[in-house]
Amino acid sequence: MVKLDAGNVLLKPSHRRQVMGQLKRSQKLVERLGGSDLTITMQRVGHQHEVRAAMHDARGGGDFTCRCRQRDWRAAVRELVQRVTHYLHDRRVGLA
Repeated sequence: MVKLDAGNVLLKPSHRRQVMGQLKRSQKLVERLGGSDLTITMQRVGHQHEVRAAMHDARGGGDFTCRCRQRDWRAAVRELVQRVTHYLHDRRVGLA
């Protein structure tokens, strides 16, 4: 399950759809791992946007946290999605 918490970042509904669209591959990998919860939190800090990802793995593989900070929220989300997808892919390959 993937949960998006926008915090104090004002996102239009179309922006939320863009973020969830970028997370589509990550969502599929989370579902294949089974029982994992991925929470993404966005927060504006000064002139920068900070995006955090926290994943709790129910299988006992451990927890994963990641943080990206950029001037543009789109760039921060893009970087975070790349990191999360890379971690999930490595985790899936490691379980196989």
